[in-house]
Amino acid sequence: MDKIKLTIDNKTVEVEKGTTILEAAKTIGVHIPTLCHMKLDDMGIENKPGGCRVCVVEVDGRKNLAPSCVTEVNNGMKINTHSMRVINARRTVVELIISDHPYECLTCAKAGNCELQKLAQDMGIREIHYEGEQSVYREDTSPAIIRDLDKCIMCRRCEMMCNEVQTVGVLSAINRGFQAVVSPPFEQNLDHSVCTYCGQCVAVCPTGALTEVDHTPAVIRALSDPSKTVVVQTAPAVRAALGEAFGLEPGTLVTGKMAAALRRLGFDFVFDTDFAADLTIMEEGTELLDRLSRHLAGDETVKLPILTSCCPAWVNFFEHQFPDMKDIPSSAKSPQQMFGAVAKTYFADKQKIDRKDLVVVSIMPCVAKKYECSREEFSVDGNPDVDYALTTRELAAFIKLANIDFHALPDEEFDHPLGDSTGAGVIFGATGGVIEAAVRTAYELHTKKSLPRIDFEELRGMDGIREATIDFDGLPIKIGIAHGLGNARKLLEDIQSGKSQFHAIEIMSCPGGCIGGGGQPYHHSDSSILKKRQMAIYSEDGMKTIRKSHENPYILKLYEEFLGKPMSEKAHHLLHTNYFDKSTVFEQED
Repeated sequence: MDKIKLTIDNKTVEVEKGTTILEAAKTIGVHIPTLCHMKLDDMGIENKPGGCRVCVVEVDGRKNLAPSCVTEVNNGMKINTHSMRVINARRTVVELIISDHPYECLTCAKAGNCELQKLAQDMGIREIHYEGEQSVYREDTSPAIIRDLDKCIMCRRCEMMCNEVQTVGVLSAINRGFQAVVSPPFEQNLDHSVCTYCGQCVAVCPTGALTEVDHTPAVIRALSDPSKTVVVQTAPAVRAALGEAFGLEPGTLVTGKMAAALRRLGFDFVFDTDFAADLTIMEEGTELLDRLSRHLAGDETVKLPILTSCCPAWVNFFEHQFPDMKDIPSSAKSPQQMFGAVAKTYFADKQKIDRKDLVVVSIMPCVAKKYECSREEFSVDGNPDVDYALTTRELAAFIKLANIDFHALPDEEFDHPLGDSTGAGVIFGATGGVIEAAVRTAYELHTKKSLPRIDFEELRGMDGIREATIDFDGLPIKIGIAHGLGNARKLLEDIQSGKSQFHAIEIMSCPGGCIGGGGQPYHHSDSSILKKRQMAIYSEDGMKTIRKSHENPYILKLYEEFLGKPMSEKAHHLLHTNYFDKSTVFEQED
């Protein structure tokens, strides 16, 4: 590689040819502010439209200021990143952006996490010298995501995530000039598009243009109603990220403090979605073995590979874009919905609580879980199995609202019986975890032998697409893993074309799996944070006394007392679902 020598702020720098000024400055610790720029190193994807002009610098011999995120270095370049001309230009740009921005910082969901707000603060902007017409656009509220495009600054990060990373293709820039917005085709509402509600657009939006629908007010009303019994379940990935909102290092496990905080908030029972993850493995693992057995016996009607079905954004993805494959995924509901179904039947009966008086709240790393609990098939006579879903971010804000000193909380346990789980349940939070948990159980159910090892390192990692072959005592099981919907698309297209040789495939819609969910504390696409959260998940698994779902005594008791056996008629009614062809639903409505 050719090397380029240049000077940045009187410091000599040597970088590879093709490096941008922004990247070169970073190598010597020089900070250049950015707004539209975002780089996903692990994916090789970079958003650098160069449109906001916040990152401009002064280059000797060049008349105009250069946007550093798109300007490549040349030999002998002399660059000044903070001259008075540069500072004045940046302040002017930010003032102009703010001049067409609603002054709603006090009530904005992104207040405190808004990058435009931080830029204004860092630049000491206290007065806007430009006044004129402001753009006004209708608000779009879906079951999971709110689009408030009056706050959109056209950075187009959401477009990058939707089109290049997730390949969903919902968002793109339309119109020109003052009327330009980022929108679904024909300016449709999100709920009239093929949006999966994965929330990755929300995770990268620098302002309040994209936020999740907040269920906190409804949860507060339920907790204040003495006629309601309110239970809460917590997803595995939440415990590995919640601490970040309270200043703890990424990857700090806060399982016990989280349970304590939820009790202080007033929940009557504090349960763990990991219990339902163990239940999912019992159903999904049994379904996998059933399909494999029939396939090996020569049944040509068997659909393989079986695909995991825990992720609602992924389910929405294939219903819209691969409806011809809707009979391939496991019919098992997600752990969130299995929990709700069991809570409002088995647990409600034990507690002698009427279904309509039991409120089930989920704490999820995922924005799509809000959409999932609103799906009609997950309700009985209009009463949903899961009433409300809060993101990890919303739980952190709720704890702070209640003036709870999170750091001072003791570690507390979850309640019985729906709070008891195994290590297999907790690894659901990381890419590869669902299929590893399934392997731990499916191996022993198939071979009737104990696992020679409990940790399947070959199923772990952060590569977007991974594959492994697991020896089931002489039967080689070929497994595929994908995280990020763009990677999922590649595996699905292989299935369609007949190239896939996998018996089972795990798919998670978010980069890193649930640890990188759209409702987690903002990590600004820092892969090191995701890796620390992943390590925390496997750390909790390693600390568990029981690490296989089929050895959870409370799961066994649930089958004995209520469900009968995995895939029984009752289990199928409560714990399984159907998928729908949504590829033409909007055309029909039009």
